[in-house]
Amino acid sequence: MKFAPLKSTLLAEEKEIHDLERTILTHFQSGNEKGMVLLYKHYNQSLFGIVSSIITDEHLAEDVLQEVFVKIWGNRDKYSPDKGRLYTWMVNIARNSAIDKLRSKNFKQHQKTKSEEDFVIGFENQSFTPINPDTIGLQDVVSKLKDDHKDVIELVYFQGYTQQEAAEKLDIPLGTIKTRLRSAIQKLREIVN
Repeated sequence: MKFAPLKSTLLAEEKEIHDLERTILTHFQSGNEKGMVLLYKHYNQSLFGIVSSIITDEHLAEDVLQEVFVKIWGNRDKYSPDKGRLYTWMVNIARNSAIDKLRSKNFKQHQKTKSEEDFVIGFENQSFTPINPDTIGLQDVVSKLKDDHKDVIELVYFQGYTQQEAAEKLDIPLGTIKTRLRSAIQKLREIVN
């Protein structure tokens, strides 16, 4: 029974986390200001990680994080423990807020007017290397698809359009976009295998 102390330690930590979550939830749902303080103290780093993985500009990510906490607090009456954990609900708000910011006209305009120096500094601060489809041979594989499938794959996967935006750009129904994507992905699997 070497592992009994470890197991009891883990159970104690799990109970402590559960108790903390319950305390935060109680304050949060009652609208008590302490709830906001506890939320921020215990979740700001993980939510910032989610936001900054989508928005690489640190200052903008911090602004979005602040907006996220305002949304969370303002929508606390919409949270239901029956539908899932508070953390999961907050993660979805953070992720969606960051994506909305990327799609906003202000963000796109900001990106266009950003100086070359800011671009270089921002690029050097990124902790990942973006994948270029050409360097891994993906463009060659996609080029073997029918033109209508290539267009949809290009817009949705390479240019970041939503399916709805791709439908509007190509002036075809959303259902057709979905069907073409499914067909194209199936065909890509056949080509690769």
